[in-house]
Amino acid sequence: MKPRPQSVPFGYEPPKEIKKGTLFFYDTFEETGRQELEQALRHANLHGFADLVLYPIHEETARRMTKDPVSALYKRRERLEEWIEDSGHEGEVILENWETRRKKYTPIDLALRHLTELYKGPHFLYLTPETANLFASYASFDDWISNIRMVVSADDQPLHPKLEKHRSRWDFAVQ
Repeated sequence: MKPRPQSVPFGYEPPKEIKKGTLFFYDTFEETGRQELEQALRHANLHGFADLVLYPIHEETARRMTKDPVSALYKRRERLEEWIEDSGHEGEVILENWETRRKKYTPIDLALRHLTELYKGPHFLYLTPETANLFASYASFDDWISNIRMVVSADDQPLHPKLEKHRSRWDFAVQ
């Protein structure tokens, strides 16, 4: 079947997309409260991101990253789902469930590769200072920092030297 030609007025230009890119919030969400989630959403709205994707990591991943105990993934996901539902942000916030399906340790490289393939760019990674310092300590950080930009949620901790080296590729979040 041949496509039907469409007629448009002379000089018509399709409307430009106002919202662009994706902001990934990568965290355990064990200590993250409503205030931090609202701050991430406020940052996403202020900078015109099309999507805010919450990516809670599996407890096995958290154990290997920080050695701190975390609650089960399904409990943390339930809290996030409750926040999304209670605050009325169903259309604005996406709760990624890839870790739920994998049910095992997922390196940050693999998670970022999955997210960047699935969601439209440009890609921004929203991290707490602790997670940002951990991410900067990995060998693959130099490769990823050239492909994505980072947003660090607070400036209350000393930062990793690699973060200081790549200062032009990340910013602090809007307070």
